[in-house]
Amino acid sequence: MAFEKVGKILKLADDLNTAVIALICIDYNMVRAAVEIAEERNTPIIIMLLPEHQEKNKVIGRAGFAAMVKEEAKKVKVPIGLHLDHCSDYDYIISAIKDGFTSVMVDGSMYSFEKNVELSRKVTETAHILGVEVEGELGQVGLAQQEAEKAESEYTTPDSAAKFCEETKIDCLTIAIGSAHGEYTKPPKLDIKRLKEIDAAIDIPLVLHGGSGIPHEELEKAFSQGINKFNLGTEYLDCYYKAVEEYVDLQHGKKEPLRMLKMPGFVQNRLKEYLREKMKISKF
Repeated sequence: MAFEKVGKILKLADDLNTAVIALICIDYNMVRAAVEIAEERNTPIIIMLLPEHQEKNKVIGRAGFAAMVKEEAKKVKVPIGLHLDHCSDYDYIISAIKDGFTSVMVDGSMYSFEKNVELSRKVTETAHILGVEVEGELGQVGLAQQEAEKAESEYTTPDSAAKFCEETKIDCLTIAIGSAHGEYTKPPKLDIKRLKEIDAAIDIPLVLHGGSGIPHEELEKAFSQGINKFNLGTEYLDCYYKAVEEYVDLQHGKKEPLRMLKMPGFVQNRLKEYLREKMKISKF
């Protein structure tokens, strides 16, 4: 069985001075493609569920998602991690832990520093009792569609990061150094100098969100300066949509009533083509 704790995977990444890709997934097609390419490349990967996708978009049940990832992980030798992405609801996080998630993210970044600390500490205290790891967030990563260029005042600072980690006891930290969630209007430039300072100030793995669309040379710099987990969602979801669109176009005019059954394999192959290239930036 290759199911592994996220913390152990991040330690492997840190030892190799690189980052593991953490993928937002919504169903079996995305999970299976990710696990197969992870095994093919002998490169660990982390599979994530975003609560909004489960609650609002009804993509899959939470416990079912956790069980599916663990089942797929049994089929391979490479380490596969499971993580709950952005969540600011304490009760939801604890329920997710009970449903099988072994790593969770508490996101209090929209709050004041004090309230963020309070929420993150509360989640971490409970999660650690249950043997679960916690990712926190400090600074404003935000949405790319709403922010063409982020103000430096919203970035994470080394001093605040050190204080936050000390007061919350989180296991890894998402920082704001110029990335954003979603589709960029122009390629972002990461504040590598700030990243180096933050990495020197704390001794836990650092996480970069908003990975879709960041130039590979920027990512390589970030990975070499302390980023050990790299979140990717928009590109992977878009690849899925385009694969479905392509399959539907290819079936246009055909009368085969069971053509839907061939779509998963087609989609998974397209997803694997994307991941085969993308995972080259993760230097395991």
